Amino acid sequence: MTVTVSEAASRAARVLSRPAVINGLTVPNRIAMAPMTRQFSPGGVPGEDVVSYYSRRAAAGVGLIVTEGTYVGHPSAGQSDRVPRFHGEEQLAGWAKVAEAVHAAGGTIMPQLWHIGTVRRPGEPPFPDAPVLGPSGLRTDGTEGGRAMTRRDIDEVIGAFAEAAAAAERIGFDGVELHGAHGYLIDQFLWAGTNRRTDAYGGDPVARTKFAAEVVAAVREAVSPGFPVVFRYSQWKQDAYGARLAETPQELEAVLAPLAAAGVDAFHASTRRYWLPEFEGADLNLAGWTRKLTGRPALTVGSVGLDDGDFTRTFRGEGAGVSSLDNLLDRMERDEFDIVAVGRALLQDPHWAAKVLEGRFGELRSYDASALTFLS
Repeated sequence: MTVTVSEAASRAARVLSRPAVINGLTVPNRIAMAPMTRQFSPGGVPGEDVVSYYSRRAAAGVGLIVTEGTYVGHPSAGQSDRVPRFHGEEQLAGWAKVAEAVHAAGGTIMPQLWHIGTVRRPGEPPFPDAPVLGPSGLRTDGTEGGRAMTRRDIDEVIGAFAEAAAAAERIGFDGVELHGAHGYLIDQFLWAGTNRRTDAYGGDPVARTKFAAEVVAAVREAVSPGFPVVFRYSQWKQDAYGARLAETPQELEAVLAPLAAAGVDAFHASTRRYWLPEFEGADLNLAGWTRKLTGRPALTVGSVGLDDGDFTRTFRGEGAGVSSLDNLLDRMERDEFDIVAVGRALLQDPHWAAKVLEGRFGELRSYDASALTFLS
């Protein structure tokens, strides 16, 4: 049976326009904006350009905005002067304006709370005023990148996450996302490659979840019961795409169950290509397995709107996006996951969500990395 462009567009609108619920939050549709580092906040303060950047996408149909990673209030969290912070009077005042503008545009928004651990982003200076910290002081390649955290360090960083979450609720955000993916600090505790500790925070997979679970529990305690706590995690790491937390569903459950018990309301399962099955013997992707194993809502992400080959293009011409979305819509219709997070396609085209939700497939633009609209 041949499916016409109009039929496919109607299906996309029907499937993606349904509301989704995360704890006490109702997201107006199933499209989220994935967190993407921008480094356009001098002094860590989000300005009017940041307000415009997020509110424009909310006005164009994105149901849930997850902000770029924001440093929590610990000296070791990160020291790029252009990455926004989620602490400090001026910084929080800037974020309050962002949340207000997103709400006025009809969207919902969560900050992504971040500690980079021993990861160094390109161009980021060394820490002049604070030690670089990690569970064992190791980078993802196994080389020494800092020092192992003491119990005092652990308690202070956990407290910084809790304080940032409380601030998010106080200034009007709709929830928080904890960045536990991609080889950053929380993920460094979860992964055996960077966690060589011999105390209660290291050892088997369950022991390696202790730090993450304590962060979640502290955040849960710092906010009201209906305030959503989302946990982003991944198998892959920066500079270690083949890394894995779990080789089987059983191993994955051992990692996720303590986090769910600690208070995670939804999981954001980060993959590089959402359509790939996570384990042999089933078509479920990582978000699908996460939802199945925990019973919590799951967000999927990974090259939505991008080509499977070289990641450099998306929809080409009239109706070219139909086949790209078919697989996604099939999975959403069978409730494999709840929300789809879109990254680079939304950088390329702030109106991507509106075009999909309104069936305007012919207006979808080809992805061009040289033309990303980081500032608009």
